Amino acid sequence: MGGSTLLKKSLAFILVIMLFVTALAGCGQKAPAEPEKKVLRWNLGAEPKTIDPQLNSASDGGHVINNTFEGLMREKDGKLEPAMAESYEVSKDGLTYTFHLRDAKWSDGKPVKAQDFVYAWKRALDPNLVPEPSEYAFQLFYIKGAQEAYEGKGSLDDVAIVAKDDKTLEVTLKAPTPYFLNLTAFYTYMPVRKDMVEKDPEGWARNPETAVSNGPFKLVEYAMGDRIVLEKNENYWKADKVNIDRIEALMIVEESTALTAYESGEIDVIDKIPVQEIPRLQAEDPTFMIWPEIGTYYYIFNVTKSPTNDVRVRKALTLAIDRKAIVEKVTKGGQIPATGFTPPGLLDADGKEFHEVAGDYGIDPNGAKVEEAKKLLAEAGYPDGKGFPEIEIVYNTLESHKAVAEAIQEMWKQNLGIKVKLTNQEWAVFQDTRHNGNFTIARAGWLGDYADPMTMLDLWLSYSGNNDAQWNSPEYDKLIEDSKLLTGKERFDLLYKAQDLLMNEMIVMPIYYYTRPQMVSERVKNWEKTKMGHWFFGNASIE
Repeated sequence: MGGSTLLKKSLAFILVIMLFVTALAGCGQKAPAEPEKKVLRWNLGAEPKTIDPQLNSASDGGHVINNTFEGLMREKDGKLEPAMAESYEVSKDGLTYTFHLRDAKWSDGKPVKAQDFVYAWKRALDPNLVPEPSEYAFQLFYIKGAQEAYEGKGSLDDVAIVAKDDKTLEVTLKAPTPYFLNLTAFYTYMPVRKDMVEKDPEGWARNPETAVSNGPFKLVEYAMGDRIVLEKNENYWKADKVNIDRIEALMIVEESTALTAYESGEIDVIDKIPVQEIPRLQAEDPTFMIWPEIGTYYYIFNVTKSPTNDVRVRKALTLAIDRKAIVEKVTKGGQIPATGFTPPGLLDADGKEFHEVAGDYGIDPNGAKVEEAKKLLAEAGYPDGKGFPEIEIVYNTLESHKAVAEAIQEMWKQNLGIKVKLTNQEWAVFQDTRHNGNFTIARAGWLGDYADPMTMLDLWLSYSGNNDAQWNSPEYDKLIEDSKLLTGKERFDLLYKAQDLLMNEMIVMPIYYYTRPQMVSERVKNWEKTKMGHWFFGNASIE
């Protein structure tokens, strides 16, 4: 029995040793921990009305599109470089562009083809586009046959956009257009896939199952009113350069809430900052910066509604505000008082600042012209504001817009003796209100899409989808259209005349030229913003 007990003990001891060795071996074979995902949290602000490239006309949707899609060209460090186009040629007469596409894939692995560009561009020009015609169709009117197709005077089949084969796109313009390559980097010119769009023409861009894209990131989640989630597109042609795994684009409307989240480390990027906090941030936070932008903040007059259908009223309201006080005491972000519609940063044929040569149109950047404003209002039949109806300023929900509206409300009350009602609306609703002309005075802002004054001036063509003033001037249309057929000084002579007409009619009230207070966490490196103000994180990294 003693031997049997010894044997059992020996076997038990051997079994323990074997279990211990097995456990050690198991520890040695444990898979290494996956690297932590690099996540960028960025406050987009309000929910975009759309993130469909051909339907979008707002900067928030443009930010998302700029990171999920890629056009023929892309801006890098302020200069254009080939993107989907590996190379291109321009004919001697400047009319025909031939683009040779690189080998690239959509986020679902299918090849990007020249036919995808043809479909997308003609889609933007379709007057029967669902759910509504593109507000930016006019940006394609440089192409031969495009305007005629959009206006129903020609066929989409006649538009001079041709896929010679899967990798060759040929485009013929109506006239030489020096900034055409810049346009091909813009979101209306992004390719989209016909098979995906046709699955759900109204909702495809918000559904991760149909929102295939060809940029550095792809859509993986869309939570309405909350966030848009993007992830690295492994099929992007430069996927090896994309260092961020995931972007969470949040929809925090309240600027103070977003700043609190940024300062507590919950958000990495914000560019809507409470104005009252700017002095403190400038003094204390090294990540606070004021970024230059080419754009104008203004109020738009509905020229079809009383009392703003009277140019004397429009001029009186324009002259009666103190722009210097607004930028120094209200916005506090280094903005420049605006005296015209076209902002600094856009040059004419002689290399001169367009806005400086254009002049100030009688607007004093340093104060209100109260007596002149009162005289104009009296001429319109409202001496000292008597009998003037209560008017309404409509603006989209944002603390800074409210602060500007309240300042102008008080200036008009003090300087002109008139009553003003303020109404705020959520962003998507507000865009429809303005576009449909359901307002008397509305807040507006326009950031340039490319570095030429035309990016501001073609907004007011009678057929522009963004002409929310409901203004229709055949004379203005002709000046802009004729300028597109000219180059150099002759072209700019017409552009100056066009802005003169626009400002003499005062269909807009310029308030200030944009700058963009913004904050980017020190852990985010190599982020980019285009000259026109669009974020790009395709080369960014997180430390």
